[in-house]
Amino acid sequence: MKTSNDYYLNNALIHSDRKLINAQSEWVRSFNCEDMKPLIICRGPIRKEAMDVFDEMGIHGYGILLSEKDSITYTNALAPELRKLTDPDRVHRVPDYTGATKEERAERIQQIINIAHSNGYNAIFAGYGFMSEDAEMVESMENAGLNFIGPCSFTQRSAGMKDQAKRTALETGVSVTPGVNNATSLALFAKYGKDGLEQCAKDNNLTVDFASCKDDEEKALALLAASYSAGIDIIVAADIGLALQVEAKRMLAEKPNNRFRLKAIAGGGGKGQRILNSASSYEGATLEEQVEKAAENVPALVLECLIELKTNGVGDNKNVLIEMNIDTTRHQEIQVVGNGEWCMTMGGRDCSLQMHEQKLLEVSVTEEELNTAIAAAEAAGNAAEVDQLKKDLEILAKMEHEGSVFGKAVKLDSVGTFECIVDGEAHYFMEMNTRIQVEHRVTELCYKLKFVNPDNQDDYFIAESLVEVMVLIARHTTRLPAPVRLPREAASVEARLNATNQALQPHAGGIIERWSNCAEGEVRDDQGISMHNPDTDVFMKYHLAGAYDSNIALLLTVGDTRLSSYERLAEVIRRTNLRGKDLATNLEFHYGLVNWFIGQNINARPSTRFIVPYLTAVGQLKEVANNIDLKFAYNQIRGKYLSDAGDNKAAFINALDRKAGLLLRPLDMLFAEPHILSGWLSLNHKNYSVDGETITWLKNPIELVADLYHYLNMDYIAGKPAANMIWDHDNELLQQAVSFYATLNERLGTDNFTDLNQAVAGSAPNGFSAEQWSEVQAAHAGFQAGTEIISVLPYIALQTGYFDLSVNDDLSINIPDALTDEELQDKMAKVLVPPPVAKSDEILAASGGMLYPREAPGMDPFVEVGSHFNEGDPLYIVEVMKMFNKVYAPFSGTIDKILVEGDGVIIKKGQPLFKITPDEIVIVETPEEIKARRQKSTASFLQYVK
Repeated sequence: MKTSNDYYLNNALIHSDRKLINAQSEWVRSFNCEDMKPLIICRGPIRKEAMDVFDEMGIHGYGILLSEKDSITYTNALAPELRKLTDPDRVHRVPDYTGATKEERAERIQQIINIAHSNGYNAIFAGYGFMSEDAEMVESMENAGLNFIGPCSFTQRSAGMKDQAKRTALETGVSVTPGVNNATSLALFAKYGKDGLEQCAKDNNLTVDFASCKDDEEKALALLAASYSAGIDIIVAADIGLALQVEAKRMLAEKPNNRFRLKAIAGGGGKGQRILNSASSYEGATLEEQVEKAAENVPALVLECLIELKTNGVGDNKNVLIEMNIDTTRHQEIQVVGNGEWCMTMGGRDCSLQMHEQKLLEVSVTEEELNTAIAAAEAAGNAAEVDQLKKDLEILAKMEHEGSVFGKAVKLDSVGTFECIVDGEAHYFMEMNTRIQVEHRVTELCYKLKFVNPDNQDDYFIAESLVEVMVLIARHTTRLPAPVRLPREAASVEARLNATNQALQPHAGGIIERWSNCAEGEVRDDQGISMHNPDTDVFMKYHLAGAYDSNIALLLTVGDTRLSSYERLAEVIRRTNLRGKDLATNLEFHYGLVNWFIGQNINARPSTRFIVPYLTAVGQLKEVANNIDLKFAYNQIRGKYLSDAGDNKAAFINALDRKAGLLLRPLDMLFAEPHILSGWLSLNHKNYSVDGETITWLKNPIELVADLYHYLNMDYIAGKPAANMIWDHDNELLQQAVSFYATLNERLGTDNFTDLNQAVAGSAPNGFSAEQWSEVQAAHAGFQAGTEIISVLPYIALQTGYFDLSVNDDLSINIPDALTDEELQDKMAKVLVPPPVAKSDEILAASGGMLYPREAPGMDPFVEVGSHFNEGDPLYIVEVMKMFNKVYAPFSGTIDKILVEGDGVIIKKGQPLFKITPDEIVIVETPEEIKARRQKSTASFLQYVK
């Protein structure tokens, strides 16, 4: 067992410091779970974590279900966990976890039950996988006599379905997002009339107890439930689409500037959700015209939601909610734990930093951390910040209260998440996730649970793993007393390491060839990828196949404050070396983002709309950097020095030429990695000032260069490959300069670079002879020569208005209007990840994945041979790592030939898909034109070099 003061490496356990099996107390021993024999039916980091937890709990007979589509593969095996679980009798294979259709899903459930029974498993662990919130699956397991380690089927139906959860929330006084949750009932009324429900039941041979229903809504729900049980459709998706279209018109007219969100009731993790744009975003002479144009999209969006979740089959519950989309919202969630009788909370997590409804960075929100932040802000005299933090503390208390009330109402008998959106001083319940979540470690690191013997307060045990708590509740149910939560770490933060490119688009197919070991203070959940060959200690290569999601690992750290947790995460990422073939991850994105917050204000409160504007700002940095020729700029600076050098020309030639590699190499690397450039600018924006076209460094450029090499993880280490560190001759020169300034600062009694510059420009101070001072001045001039090139970094920020994206005094984030422009956002995404170079008569695949030429089965394809398309028209859909991306035409033209036909065809990035005739001839720049353009842009930068 580990203690809370330890740091844990590789798939770290975060458990209690006691063993139930060997405990001295009979009461504590009574809660051991070694008779459990679970079958793990999920994948990813949670599967490896469950295996580790089970082992520590003395549960050794578990097995794992292995999908043939597991997203991480390596030679001769389908999952890294197989290195640990080498008993073939405990590894069971299925085609996939859920099946592609309703029929296949039912078949898979029965297959899992048969595997469990035939192999002696008595429990099922679904983690946060595809089946963890499937009420039908959970009920089937329960009926088969299997102990489901997670919320029971009653809770799944009461809280897992978004419409029922919203009804429960309203009944229990929980704040809910304004919207409509009964689209199926409305569709039923529209089709049959409220007086025609009984006739509908007779016509379809459905038995419904209408007499026990208190109103028409209950009658409709009862009739619909009967139709689902019978496996027939009394309404179809088109009916629901039309019913929601009517509601959408009303909502759009009432709030024409608001966007709305459509959500299929069984969705999760952003799946089965679509955004309906505001009425005001459409052209029209009147509001009525704008509303009509906006509402025209509703039926198609409803269909998309259902198809994405595969709930458009006959007999499926096709209910779709429509809610006001609060664009300035923060996404916060409360960890809830219950055993069916008691229910308590374990603080919150802020998950606002997300894109495409997929979370990227999650941070703890606890009353202890907020109180610490309030005290620090009060000490610093930041009144607006104090006010916001106090509001957050009040909102957290309300959300925790409502979370426990709601959990008790749905008889939560495991762990779940009470998800909310926060808008200003208001909060709204969004949904409950009836499962453990990916980011549960964020909570584990901050709190542990103390279970006390009701008859003896000195007799207790402590659990620090939520997976362990799930097992305890599943095994001992209502015997388990309500625990007391105890603070553990002050703050924690988690970064999701995903296989995505610099624009955060899924990137499948890469191979991880090397991954550095965990750094001190790093918690890494990576499904076991980092495990080396036990015989040779050689790192095994891993192929990211991409059948499921893009997640590779979860990286976590803790700290005494939110700032220290972020700083520790930045240090972990800095030291991480992840390399491979055709490998793209969001590691650089996280490094830049974490440092953005460290440099701006760690207590900033970003909304869920922050990431895309932030990416756009980073794209603008890259766009300006692409137009600067660093070598040309340095040669121009060199030439200016030589023209002004007089008799010292030879000395300056030597100094400038020796420093060329030292200065240009790290700049080249920042230019190549705009996310890392973003982080550096944020950390250093207080180290310079700008007056007109003059950039003045407030920190010694030599120190900045030394810091930059460290920031890039390129410190000199003997024996380290030269490609990964500062070159030895550059390091020798840099250390000479650093040592010189350290000594000079000490002798002058200052560490202020402005004061040092003024002193060196004057006559010799006390303690220096005239000859010594002359040598100091010459050394200073030599060391500083050429460092003007570093001013290119703040110049890029100035050109893009990068720091206009900033944190306000009240901790909200100022997002310039330009960064919300969709056209600019699309353009900058292409700057970050340029599309494949195509011939003028071809359109190439923007990414690898599975191609679908139509919106949904049975619908017409987007384009056919002879079709004319306009710029921005949809051409096809590509599914990458379970994300469906609609690809739009980059220009106008006509389809001459379709090169890839069929649904679900696997394509590769850069593969020709269409032969086309463009409406206009695309003009390609010559190398000479590119060079001239870059030198012209570089000349503009040189105006800032004095």
